[in-house]
Amino acid sequence: MATLTYTLKEFRGQARRLLLTGAAVAVGVAFLVLAVGGSGALVSSFSQLAAAEVGPAAVQVTPDPRGPDRPAVPEDAAAKAARVAGVDAVAARRTGRATVLTPAGRPLDDPAVALSLTGDPALRWQLTDGGRWATAPDEVMLDSTTADRVGVRPGDRLHLLTATGERTSALLAGTLDTRAAPSTAGQPVLGAPDATIARYATGLRTTQLDLAVKPGAERAAADAVRTALGDDLRVRTGAASVDAATRDSSTLYGIVLVAALSFVLIAMAVARMVVTNTFSVVLSQQIRQLALLRCIGADRTEVRRHVRRQGLLLGIGASLVGLGAGAGAAAGGTLLLSTFDLGPVTVDLMPGWYVFALAFLFGVLLTLLAVRAPAKAASAVPPVAALGGAHAATPDSAGSRVVRTVFSVLLLGAGAALLAVGSVAPAPMSLLAVTLGAILSFFGVLRLARWLLPPVVTVLALPARRLFGTTGRLAAQQLHRNPGRTGSAASALLVGVTVMVAAATVVSTTGGSLNDLLSSRQPGAFSLVTDKKQVPQEALDAIGREKRLRVAPVRSATFEVNGRKTVVAAADPALLNDNAKDVGRARTLAEGQALAGSTGKEADVPPGLKPVPGTSSLPFSVLPVASYFVTPGTLERLAPRTVVSAAWVTTVGDLPHDEARKLLDRALADLPTVRVQDTDAEAEVMRSMMDRMVMVAGVLLAFSMLIAALGVAATLMLGVDERTREIGMLRAIGLGGGQLRAMLTLEAVLLSLTGAVAGTVLGLVYGWLAGRSVTRSYGIEHTPALMIAGLLGVTVLIGLTAAVLPARRVRRMAVVDALHAE
Repeated sequence: MATLTYTLKEFRGQARRLLLTGAAVAVGVAFLVLAVGGSGALVSSFSQLAAAEVGPAAVQVTPDPRGPDRPAVPEDAAAKAARVAGVDAVAARRTGRATVLTPAGRPLDDPAVALSLTGDPALRWQLTDGGRWATAPDEVMLDSTTADRVGVRPGDRLHLLTATGERTSALLAGTLDTRAAPSTAGQPVLGAPDATIARYATGLRTTQLDLAVKPGAERAAADAVRTALGDDLRVRTGAASVDAATRDSSTLYGIVLVAALSFVLIAMAVARMVVTNTFSVVLSQQIRQLALLRCIGADRTEVRRHVRRQGLLLGIGASLVGLGAGAGAAAGGTLLLSTFDLGPVTVDLMPGWYVFALAFLFGVLLTLLAVRAPAKAASAVPPVAALGGAHAATPDSAGSRVVRTVFSVLLLGAGAALLAVGSVAPAPMSLLAVTLGAILSFFGVLRLARWLLPPVVTVLALPARRLFGTTGRLAAQQLHRNPGRTGSAASALLVGVTVMVAAATVVSTTGGSLNDLLSSRQPGAFSLVTDKKQVPQEALDAIGREKRLRVAPVRSATFEVNGRKTVVAAADPALLNDNAKDVGRARTLAEGQALAGSTGKEADVPPGLKPVPGTSSLPFSVLPVASYFVTPGTLERLAPRTVVSAAWVTTVGDLPHDEARKLLDRALADLPTVRVQDTDAEAEVMRSMMDRMVMVAGVLLAFSMLIAALGVAATLMLGVDERTREIGMLRAIGLGGGQLRAMLTLEAVLLSLTGAVAGTVLGLVYGWLAGRSVTRSYGIEHTPALMIAGLLGVTVLIGLTAAVLPARRVRRMAVVDALHAE
């Protein structure tokens, strides 16, 4: 009878064989703990930053968000609030736009956010990371990133423009830490005392009032201020403002957690494959022992229960180890992050106790699920197998195996058909078809791995046979001896590589289209803008004198049609970028004709315009607020004497982009009010953001790769146990220890490369089709060749590492003992 005592004894005997498999489960459980803890810490940091921007004020007054697009607190509200009984002090938060100049006298491409600095330290919400607070009329502060860009430090003179556009300078008293102001992220920030902010800022408005009141009187003071200011403003206590600022954290937490758990599920799926494969191999090596159990009276249910108990013990032990590793990593990460200056953020990666409980249950249940099929196969071993002979432990009958195979083929065929449909279908149907097709075909490939992956091994083994001779042939033969085992082990790596390559290919495909949209397909390499939305003629003349630059003024007019405002933009198409989308159509426009943007509606067409059939992205590209694009002659007839609201600059010939920017800055040296927007720089920001996304995905998928590597090592270790006599015979006939180690290493490398190569092919197909379904682009702008080469290199390293323990075991194996092994 398969009693619990016998199960424990057997488990102790198999502990060495199951060690690497348990490590795979432990890694998955630890990853789950870290993923949940990291997601919580990330969202908590966002909440802390939002709370920091709320500030220390006991009561706060903000505009009603249901008001205008740019709501503001009335100018007299501060005086009214100050007269309310119980209010000790009032500070107004005023914001606008300012222009910071580089040492060359040119403005930064992006306008700076101008913030007022209150003189009351108790109501000051900004943070400083250098120097001191600006208090004198001639003092300002700048965020530390921008200070580095323009090359100034506290105590230096900062060059900037006044609100009227005149050059001036001010003493940089200190630098601001904008980590406490998420609303200004990525933008230059200029701070000035409240009394002098109007000297530098345009579009100045009051966005909030901060009130100091006596402790304990916050709610009463808020009610009194609300009564004094009326219902047009929102009055809240500081605690209520913090709650409102962090209210979206739960939604954000859900999004981040789902994204992180998707990678955890991939890793745990790989761990399940490893456990299933390992138990299948171990039980196949115990056919006679299982048959003896049947002979002494154990029925199928008891044999199945015996195997499941072993899986339960493995799951419990591995999950406990994983919890310890996850807790240790979380504690170590928290300690490490505490050594960095994170501003107002405190990071704690340790999740709650319930996360550890759920992770433990998940690890145990996953292991039990993974051993179901091996347990069923073990229970099918007949008692006659105890007499010896070839008896395979198979969980299904021949008929059911045929049904499963047919179903897998249909799954693969349906997925391939959907992928084909998605390659030609219009959006958004194409994306849906590609997604479903990728899922179905991928599961079909995994189910048919024992037939699909061995041919890949054959192709990859050809160079090994030639380069390593007998060793290479033996390694290839061993992998072909058991195609099911080879397919299962390689599939674990295939999962992670497929997801990684698909993600990189999607980013590459969409990134190329975004690059077209943000750079090469734009109307020009640079655009000129001003705060007054009017480009001076002097700027156009200065650029016109540069022979290697070409400028296209953009004029616009606003028409009211059926009670709605419609903007019409005009520029000479001959001066725009030849590669810009729809410029060719624009050059064929006749008098009175127009290109309609996606926002243009037939009912909103101004009188005298005749839109040509179809829509175009050119109106938006030329001027984001425009609904129609016309020739300059047409606009002059509709609205004479319009001003130049923007301008596009293109290069002549093969002038390098950086050289063109230098010429443009030199031409505009005396016009600091004209800012240059660099389309290449905007595209680079987008590319950098997408590259970071791929990097994060790669780091998360590394856990899956590690689990797969443990699976490869476990397969090799079990193979060594299974082939002990064979290895002894090879040693006896003259094969050296170094050759045996090379054979095992080649097996591991070929096994790893099989999964990597198959995953790369699938990932490229899935990623290209998914990216094309969104962008409708037929080419991959930047094939992720470097990343693919890196993945293949990593898989080779995985193979080399996985072969270390099996090779060490072979090296220590005595020839005589190996020959006497069963």
